[in-house]
Amino acid sequence: QARKAFDAALAAAKAEIPVITKNRQVGYETKSGGKTSYQHEDLGEIARTVDPILAKHGLSYRFRTLSEVNQPVSVTCIVAHRDGHSETNTLTAGRDDSGQKNLIQQIGSTITYLQRYTLKAALGLAASQDDDGRSAQGQQEEQFITEEQVMELREYLESVGIDESQFKGLIKVSDLSGIYAAKFQAAKDLIRQKANRRG
Repeated sequence: QARKAFDAALAAAKAEIPVITKNRQVGYETKSGGKTSYQHEDLGEIARTVDPILAKHGLSYRFRTLSEVNQPVSVTCIVAHRDGHSETNTLTAGRDDSGQKNLIQQIGSTITYLQRYTLKAALGLAASQDDDGRSAQGQQEEQFITEEQVMELREYLESVGIDESQFKGLIKVSDLSGIYAAKFQAAKDLIRQKANRRG
């Protein structure tokens, strides 16, 4: 019964949650001195959007974090209903060393990233594309891949046993986030080709 109440409440809440705007523009210098940028919706924007709606339907969420020395960071999002049923969604990722962060910043950045994506996954949320006003200005600026695409490439490389540094050298970028969005699929295809040749 509690499970049915949870499912009904979550379905009702999702029907009311609007598409969340990517409200943050992030830019930083890569280790080689290049620059990269991408857009995303921050955790605060997600919370401002979903919290009142979830509360209205008796739902809440919290996070559980696991970060051990020399191990990837894991974050679990727990979504619970007032009748007692809860469900979890867990994601794990390596520390984010982009933008010349120190160790604490790497851990904090990864935790924040995983909190956003575990919550979005648990609630089935999508994010809108916010071009930061560029299209209105008529500028044709090439976009870099998003941070979720960076993470996807990293996980793909790790899963097939290809060294990230070697791959970056192969495609001539100092950081995966420096890959142009239009080249994302080509990068995935290249990883697959290299993995097939090795296999």
